[in-house]
Amino acid sequence: MEALIPVVNKLQDVFNTVGTDIIQLPQIVVVGTQSSGKSSVLESLVGRDVLPRGTGIVTRRPLILQLVHIEPEDRRKTSEENATESKKNGRLYRGIDGEEWGKFLHTKNKIYTDFEEIRQEIEAETQRISGNNKGISNEPIHLRIFSPHVVNLTLVDLPGITKVPVGDQPKDIELQIRELIFKYIFNPNSIILAVTAANTDMATSEALKVAREVDPDGRRTLAVVTKLDLMDAGTDAMDVLMGRVIPVKLGIIGVVNRSQLDINQKKLVADAIRDEYAFLQKRYPSLANRNGTKYLARTLNRLLMHHIRDCLPDLKTRINVLASQYQSLLNSYGEPVEDKSSTLLQLITKFAAEYCHTIEGTAKYIETTELCGGARICYIFHETFGRTLESVDPLGGLTTIDVLTAIRNATGPRPALFVPEVSFELLVKRQVKRLEDPSLRCVELVHEEMQRIIQHCSNYSTQELLRFPKLHDAIVEVVTSLLRKRLPVTNEMVHNLVAIELAYINTKHPDFADACGLMNNNIEEQRRNRMRDLPSAVPRDKSLKGPGGHSLSPTEPHALEGEATKAAASGSQSGAASEQTDGGTGNWRGMLKKGEDGPATDRAMLQAPLPANPHKGYAVNLLDVPVPVSRKLSSREQRDCEVIERLIKSYFLIVRKNIQDSVPKAVMHFLVNHVKDCLQSELVGQLYKTGLLDDLLTESEDMAQRRNEAADMLKALQKASQVIAEIRETHLW
Repeated sequence: MEALIPVVNKLQDVFNTVGTDIIQLPQIVVVGTQSSGKSSVLESLVGRDVLPRGTGIVTRRPLILQLVHIEPEDRRKTSEENATESKKNGRLYRGIDGEEWGKFLHTKNKIYTDFEEIRQEIEAETQRISGNNKGISNEPIHLRIFSPHVVNLTLVDLPGITKVPVGDQPKDIELQIRELIFKYIFNPNSIILAVTAANTDMATSEALKVAREVDPDGRRTLAVVTKLDLMDAGTDAMDVLMGRVIPVKLGIIGVVNRSQLDINQKKLVADAIRDEYAFLQKRYPSLANRNGTKYLARTLNRLLMHHIRDCLPDLKTRINVLASQYQSLLNSYGEPVEDKSSTLLQLITKFAAEYCHTIEGTAKYIETTELCGGARICYIFHETFGRTLESVDPLGGLTTIDVLTAIRNATGPRPALFVPEVSFELLVKRQVKRLEDPSLRCVELVHEEMQRIIQHCSNYSTQELLRFPKLHDAIVEVVTSLLRKRLPVTNEMVHNLVAIELAYINTKHPDFADACGLMNNNIEEQRRNRMRDLPSAVPRDKSLKGPGGHSLSPTEPHALEGEATKAAASGSQSGAASEQTDGGTGNWRGMLKKGEDGPATDRAMLQAPLPANPHKGYAVNLLDVPVPVSRKLSSREQRDCEVIERLIKSYFLIVRKNIQDSVPKAVMHFLVNHVKDCLQSELVGQLYKTGLLDDLLTESEDMAQRRNEAADMLKALQKASQVIAEIRETHLW
């Protein structure tokens, strides 16, 4: 058990060399208000005048005090020595004649045998960092005392808690001191030594209050009551020392300090301890053996040993975990570059491979928070682009009046017997053209994703690139330039895909022919229904002629009568006659006109200078003025528009299906696959040049420093692991 405290001291030294406190080592932290006697308690434990003394704030920097017990015959032996190194280290301390000496961490191997020099060095070092005023600093001073008169202890002396700034102390001095104290006592591996003066009320003890904030159960708090000899006449500390006022789990120990007069008169600590023992025997005979400086030293030694024993397993695990983490960190920083040509080629090849793997979905680092790489490109193709095309209405932006206007504009000055094919092509091209913008937007989204893959590879896949910021920037520039060159080519191909569909309207497309056949059957059935509804006087013979002056059937009076009233009729009889003029042709253009034999009559009705019927509204010219929306279409016009709309919808769905299939293929071929295939050769061609090697492989300014820091920390952790490994399990009990 006695070997445990030197082990922790070794660990303290190991981690002090790298200037960090990532490992929370077991130690005793002395907490108390200003001038409560903290430094006096420490001096009593050391047995020598070693700390600066005076009134007001004297301790202005944390003092980590390591007490190392040595045997009188081992004067030159220090805690760093062991059996194999005793001869080598013995030469270092051959000039030491005293039985006690001290060492500071900041003065390296300098030995102090005069304790007055140690006190002066503490004052000088405090002023060097904290200045000559009353300010404080959180940078600790490390002092090690070797003596046969001490027990093995590691203590931290902190500035005393104060409330009111004095001199030129900052206004927040109280807050600064509290933060400094909490920095040490928050360590769960520390024991809190709460120092309170006996001539103050325990209930107002700031030290116990602070200790309870971080240790509410009191598992690691020990109370020390100082200045027992300064209590008012007629009072004693019996109730306090017995724990009746405020109980403390680890106990309450009373001590008697030297007064300022004793210090000024150079009263020895040994004499003060004898006087303390006599005082306790006189005033507290029943508690004398459980109070006093010697009992406090033994208690602290026992508590610290048991505390180290309890903390050691977790400490060992923590050191091993940190060593593993720093090893990984050091590996990520890489070794200093020796063969620059080989290193550059390896980095370029690795980046190109990672870029391709990310697209293919075989990357080493799989993103779990969002889609990226090839998965996102697939999502763009089938979810974003596919759904956008499906949401496009085949007849969007096309009203019935637009269709009718297009039909009439396509006929020119002559009344048409059939719906002109030009009107269908004109309208369907207009609708197909609407597919171009979503297709180009799809290319843009894929291009953006391939840009994002560059950053993904830099952050997650090729950490080595972060060592060389210029190389990283150059690679990003080359890949971005390659993507930028492929973007117009891909856009042009997608534009051509839409242009190809617009170049030739294939009305013989199998799917379109099926749709036309279905509509032929529907309209043929409607024609038969209308024929059945005609009066028997109307002839159904195919040889029936119009009112052009040729032959007429015996029912000529009825035909002439129907011709005379056609301008105001609903159009059902004329539709029947017209259907017979081109019935059964199977051609979709003829189909559109089936059921109307007097287009000129209807057109005359709309274009007449003066309307025959005032209820039809004013005269309309489709070339100049849009058709009034409120006008009711004739049955023939409705039929023509309906058929055209059905055909447009049918053909549009065919083209949309083609575009939905061909655009992703074009993007993959012209953009994604081309970049994958050419990326490495492009990078090598642009960057693998002798003149660029030194510039591209220049490390970032702080990379070498971080590598050295990580190497030092790893070395310290490995050394700490060896120190702990030297402890046998049997030593713990």
